[in-house]
Amino acid sequence: MIARIREDIRTVFAKDPAARSTLEVLTCYPGLHAIWAHRIANLLWRWKLRLLGRLVSHLARFLTGVEIHPGATIGRRFFMDHGIGVVVGETAEIGDDVLMYQGVVLGGTTLEKVKRHPTVRNGAVIGAGAIVLGPIVVGEGARIGAGSVVVKDVEAHTVVVGIPARATGGQRADESKPLEHGKLPDPVAAAIQAAVDEMDRRLKGQREEIERRLNR
Repeated sequence: MIARIREDIRTVFAKDPAARSTLEVLTCYPGLHAIWAHRIANLLWRWKLRLLGRLVSHLARFLTGVEIHPGATIGRRFFMDHGIGVVVGETAEIGDDVLMYQGVVLGGTTLEKVKRHPTVRNGAVIGAGAIVLGPIVVGEGARIGAGSVVVKDVEAHTVVVGIPARATGGQRADESKPLEHGKLPDPVAAAIQAAVDEMDRRLKGQREEIERRLNR
């Protein structure tokens, strides 16, 4: 357990440049506190102490602003930057080395007692305010832009943005760099611009044809 706590602290230093000291990390990172509380709640859940697990999760939500269902599965070195407003549903699965910003929702789309929440593979990054819905898979190393709504599988090492989220024209996620939200392209705007450019090209051609006929 001590080894895991040390690993968690190293993860914060690796993923948040604002972290300055171990004491600060231990006392001032609600996302980290939520993860620790979830481990306890998840253990109780797996021991069939479901109500007790829910109570621990409920208390953690009150203290941290992060709601993680005790039935959710979370891997190692998972980090929530700021964390406030994050919601992780019961059947959600989060892999190792996942980075998630504030306001992210891993939600369900059915009332049936089945796998109904997303699976997030290793190394994925989910931007602030993104909503990921249903039993879909966010592939390894994928990047989801801030404010996106994801309702379909995201291929590994792919960047998606928008509502609904779409891949950014073949742009491949660079796992060595952070998710630069301000530099993400808009695939919808790109498609509209391409249509406008095509219309301009056709209108120019028609105008030139008319001018040739008038000059005969």
